[in-house]
Amino acid sequence: MDGTFSGSGFSTRAIHVGSAPDPTTGAVIPPIHTSTTYKQDGVGGLRGGYEYSRSTNPTRDALQAALAAVEQGDAAFALASGLAAEDVLLRAAMRPGDHVVTPDDAYGGSHRLFSRVEGPWGMEMTPADLSDVDAVRAAVRPGSTKVVWVETPTNPMLRIADIAALADVAHEAGALLVVDNTFASPYLQQPLTLGADVVVHSTTKYVGGHSDVVGGALVVRTSGGADDAAGGELAEQIAFLQNAAGAVASPFDCWLTLRGLKTLAVRMERHCDNATVVAEHLAEHPGVASVLYPGLAGHPGHELATRQMLRGGGMVSFRVGSPEAAAAVVESTGVFTLAESLGGVESLIELPARMTHASVAGSALEVPGDLVRLSVGIEDAPDLVADLDQALERASAVPGGSQR
Repeated sequence: MDGTFSGSGFSTRAIHVGSAPDPTTGAVIPPIHTSTTYKQDGVGGLRGGYEYSRSTNPTRDALQAALAAVEQGDAAFALASGLAAEDVLLRAAMRPGDHVVTPDDAYGGSHRLFSRVEGPWGMEMTPADLSDVDAVRAAVRPGSTKVVWVETPTNPMLRIADIAALADVAHEAGALLVVDNTFASPYLQQPLTLGADVVVHSTTKYVGGHSDVVGGALVVRTSGGADDAAGGELAEQIAFLQNAAGAVASPFDCWLTLRGLKTLAVRMERHCDNATVVAEHLAEHPGVASVLYPGLAGHPGHELATRQMLRGGGMVSFRVGSPEAAAAVVESTGVFTLAESLGGVESLIELPARMTHASVAGSALEVPGDLVRLSVGIEDAPDLVADLDQALERASAVPGGSQR
């Protein structure tokens, strides 16, 4: 055998693509290439195309190859953060005066980027309920809308959007369908296979998986879509901005993210196992008014989620009746850590209205004050349930809490 990669399974791709043994030493883990510059064999004589590490770097190339493989895309780009990736994409796909349709419960950081960074630059935005295809179609402005921006599941309300149907809506209007796949991860959902043109990730979250690296990524489809030439041009423009704007992921961050990607499948299975146990328990708890989890049969998007996601995911949100009770819950846990972010091996709990989504308070995207968001980790499920039970017990004394 010549050692050529030939596997097709998700974990095989995640572990092996971009990670061939080092040809010089035989090292099975790619080295971290920290060099900023590369010796030229005469003027313009580049070895492997490497000149300067903002432009290209072997460790970043390894991560990008792996990300493209697991998302079944044609080109991937690693950026310094998820928001850096979003900014690069919007500037690559849009011009001042262009319009984007966004979720009406988008991640607060994305909404801030759209409204306060891209807005003054000239981008126009219309929020819509992405679980309602007709509402999205009504929000599209033919000739002006260049991007339909999708989160599924959404953050933090965990609504589910029909990727294939929204791809049709976007393409009918000559727009791109962009899917933020951070919550689902490439293991649970692969939007490019459902008609999306671009996938966005905060690789800080499930892809990295250990709360120790900040990063973002774009994965682009340049073949098999409605307009292959346009996909290729978009990839070229993203590559240009990755270098020209310079918000690239560092070699060490790329190496950490690539390491995390190798175990994504096994981690996501445990995240999903635990989230299911937690969601089912909370759904029966008298101190909980409602539970939002796509893996529950009672979730309004459950049937769609079962079609386009492998499992329900590791995120669970629930409501407890009052902002005061919600604050008491998040401040009373011991195994769940009160912190922003998500997707790490440890379980996190937060109050979106006052934390991750505080920037949208008073807007159409404001989230309920009694909503608690969980990033369910990979600890032992009975310990997670017991921790939430004791926190809900403490919150039960707070006026306004749920009394089901």
